[in-house]
Amino acid sequence: MKPVCRSCGTPLETTFVDLGMSPLANSLLKPEHGNDMERFYPLHVFVCSQCFLVQLEEFESPEHIFSDYLYFSSFSDAWLRHCSAYADKVEARLGLGPTSKVVEVASNDGYLLQFFAKKGIPVLGIEPAANVAQTAIGKGIQTEVAFFGRQTAERLRDAHSADLIAANNVLAHVPDINDFVAGFKALLKPDGTITVEFPHLLQLIRHRQYDTIYHEHFSYLSLLAIEAVFGRHGLALYDVEELPTHGGSLRIYASHQEAGRAASPALLAVRVAERAAGLDRLDTYRDFAATVALSKCDILEFFIKARREGKTVAGYAAAAKGNTLLNYCGIGKEFISYVVDRNPHKQGRLLPGTHIPVYGPEQIAQTKPDYLFILAWNLRDEVVSQMHEIRGWGGKFVVPIPNLDVF
Repeated sequence: MKPVCRSCGTPLETTFVDLGMSPLANSLLKPEHGNDMERFYPLHVFVCSQCFLVQLEEFESPEHIFSDYLYFSSFSDAWLRHCSAYADKVEARLGLGPTSKVVEVASNDGYLLQFFAKKGIPVLGIEPAANVAQTAIGKGIQTEVAFFGRQTAERLRDAHSADLIAANNVLAHVPDINDFVAGFKALLKPDGTITVEFPHLLQLIRHRQYDTIYHEHFSYLSLLAIEAVFGRHGLALYDVEELPTHGGSLRIYASHQEAGRAASPALLAVRVAERAAGLDRLDTYRDFAATVALSKCDILEFFIKARREGKTVAGYAAAAKGNTLLNYCGIGKEFISYVVDRNPHKQGRLLPGTHIPVYGPEQIAQTKPDYLFILAWNLRDEVVSQMHEIRGWGGKFVVPIPNLDVF
C-alpha cells in the first residue's frame, strides 16, 4: 500500500532522498543496554506531487518518541539569545502586556516563555515530554503536559485563548499536521497572531542539509507547503522573516483569514524565491539524492585519511542530526572515539546505532584529539568559541555540512 501525503492525501510516489535504515536519532542508550537489539527504520523521504510537502512515513508514534525526551533547549547559549531577541521584538510589534496571553506549543524547558514571564506577560507552555516540562515548571512557567492538536486547544480555549501562539521547530515533528494547525485556529483570539519557526526546505536543498532528516521530523517545510495547510484551516500567512538559525529558517506570521491582513513584501519575496528555485517542480526534488551521495563520499574520505595517518577524531554534540549523518555514512568508533555534549542528560550514554560514547566537554582537554568533528554544524561559531583551546595542541575543527571544511 502506497503512503499518502499527510497534508492533502495524495499518494506519494516521488522520492526526495533515501538515507537507508536508521535508529531513532534521539534514542541514546544507557551503557547497560549497549548489547540490546535496536530498532532501525527507513529514512526514505518522499515529496507530494500536489502540495510539495516533503515527508517521511510515520513508523513510530509521537507518544513513543517524545513522552520522555533528552533534548533540552536551554543548553545552547546562541539559541537563548535568539529567543530573548524574539520576545523583545514581538512584544513591541503586537503590543503585548499584562492582560495578554502568550501560549507556546512544544515549550520544552521554558527556554522561550521565561523571557515573556520576566516582562510580566502571562504565559502557558504546552509540552508533551513530562520530564522536560518539569524543568519548565521548576522555573515557574505554567506548563500543560499534553500533545497539541484540536482537542487540546478546545479544552484549553476558555482559560487560555491566546494573543500570541508561538511554535518553534515543532511543526516538522507532527505526523497529523492538519489536526495540529486546526488547534492553532481553535486557540487563537480573533485578532491574535501565530508565529512558527522551522528550518527552510529551500536551505536544506541548497546546502545539502540531509542530516536534518530523521524520524522525529515527519515533514520538511517550504512556504509553499505551509500556506496550503494553513489555508485549509482558515488561517492566512501575512509576514515572514528569514533567520540564520538551524542552517536557515523561516519565521512565519499568521492570523485568522477573516482578519484580512495583507501579505507583506517579505512574504511575497519568499514566494517568488521558492518558485525561482523550483520548489514547485518535481525535478528539483529528484535531483537532491545525487548531491547527498557526493557529501557522503567527501566525509568518508576525510575519516579514512585521518585513520591511515594515525590521527584521532572526537565529535562535538550528541545531536539528532549528527546521528543521522553517522549512521548514513557508516561512521563508528573506529573513526570517532567519542562525542562530547554539554547536556548532562546525554552524558554517559551511547549514540544510537553507532554506540559511540558521550562525555562532558572536559574530555576534549584530557585526550587532546587532532580533530574535533562538529556534528551540530548549526552551532559552529558557538562551538569554535567554546573549544578554542584545541588550537593550543595543534588541533583542528571539521564541519561536514554543506561541504566538508577542515580549519
